Amino acid sequence: MYPEHLVAPMRQDLVSAGFKELKTSAEVDQQLKDDVGGTNLLVINSVCGCAAGAARPGIKWALQQSDKKPSKLTTVFAGVDTDAVARARQYTLPYPPSSPSIALFKDGQLIHFIERHHIEGRNAQMIGQHLVEVFKEYC
Repeated sequence: MYPEHLVAPMRQDLVSAGFKELKTSAEVDQQLKDDVGGTNLLVINSVCGCAAGAARPGIKWALQQSDKKPSKLTTVFAGVDTDAVARARQYTLPYPPSSPSIALFKDGQLIHFIERHHIEGRNAQMIGQHLVEVFKEYC
């Protein structure tokens, strides 16, 4: 587990963009189980460089640029909120555990998933542009 003082700025990066932190498995269930009537962007956040350099900036850029946006923004933090992350990963099956990663749910169903290997080696703008297209199609 990472110390809270280390991850606090990384948490705040998404919270300041309107994301709700989910820190327990119950909170994840409350947001994702039987969720109908909208879209939910769930970010499995991480301390790694690709989260800081590409994923979080790309996500924030997409939300600023897109006319269509998910109705809910949620996040869990890998390596810190272990129960919440484990539960979130149950919702993202059949994809293997991956952090950072980005999941879009519609009416409680996983409809798009961006794994770490789709984030690594790409810059924030590439990730953001991809998300804008995903939002156009599903939100």
